[in-house]
Amino acid sequence: MNVRRRHISALALTAVAALGAGTLTACSSDAAAGDTGKFDVVASFYPMAFLAERIGGEHVHVTSLTQPGQEPHDLEISARQTAQLEESDAALFLKGLQPSVDEAITQSPIATKIDAAELTALEEHGPEAGHGEEHGDGHADEHGHEDEHGHDHDHEGGDPHIWLDPVKYAEVAEGVGKAFQKADPDHAADYRKNTATLVKDLKALDDKFRTGLANRETDVFVTTHAAFGYLAERYGLTEEAISGLDPDTEPSGARVKELQKIAEEDGVTTVFYETLVSDRTAKTLAGDTGLRTDVLDPVEGITDHSRGEDYFQVMEANLTALRTALGAR
Repeated sequence: MNVRRRHISALALTAVAALGAGTLTACSSDAAAGDTGKFDVVASFYPMAFLAERIGGEHVHVTSLTQPGQEPHDLEISARQTAQLEESDAALFLKGLQPSVDEAITQSPIATKIDAAELTALEEHGPEAGHGEEHGDGHADEHGHEDEHGHDHDHEGGDPHIWLDPVKYAEVAEGVGKAFQKADPDHAADYRKNTATLVKDLKALDDKFRTGLANRETDVFVTTHAAFGYLAERYGLTEEAISGLDPDTEPSGARVKELQKIAEEDGVTTVFYETLVSDRTAKTLAGDTGLRTDVLDPVEGITDHSRGEDYFQVMEANLTALRTALGAR
């Protein structure tokens, strides 16, 4: 474990204190890895950092490569962040979501590389899996090939948005816990205990979604970012995403007509947008179709605009928004 000690900035000390308090609202990406005397973990973005903090507790120091408020898909690794990787004990990432992170970690000499995509089964959500090609009796999930920034979303190996399914996120947590135990055996017992507590909390969240969405008027919800395929599949919902559109452009006339038809047939009331990207596309579509808009947060980062201070709070806010949109009782 890295125990080299140099000057630690006030920002780094603040981040460590926040981690010790057990709440990760925004991991510092400035605190230098390798300086803390703890098990130093570099996480690719918020959902990975949250796992590292909850599982590692007081024994870990977590830095995030993605700044609070930064859209994870946009991240390009800097030379400074590459150096952070080289001085860390472990890297926790999700292969297929951030190509620059994948490349940097692959080339890094870091001893422990934990790929969350290898800790649960990934699935295809989109046209390549036969979804979203037409709107029929069994409404299929539509996970587009491009996100709202126009980036390629055809992730090799499947849809990476596994953290939005509490059950899959729990599977990843168990794998991360085992990796921490192996890499830092002196604190294995605490990692095991913390993992069990987190998995229990995720099971409780899954129960809340199952109960909260059990009695609903419609199964269909509309989003700008096709990130909710796993969540939709877990709870028997159908995501209709406005995929392949930049937030600064309006939906095509054909897609608007299609969504108007879907809204009429399935009682859709709301077009969801997210906190880290523009809401222009959602508001344009809502205006054209007479629907409301609301936030459905993919929990890719926590900011002052998030409806909660951590993963659990934001996911419960998502449940509230879905219940309203789907007419759940």
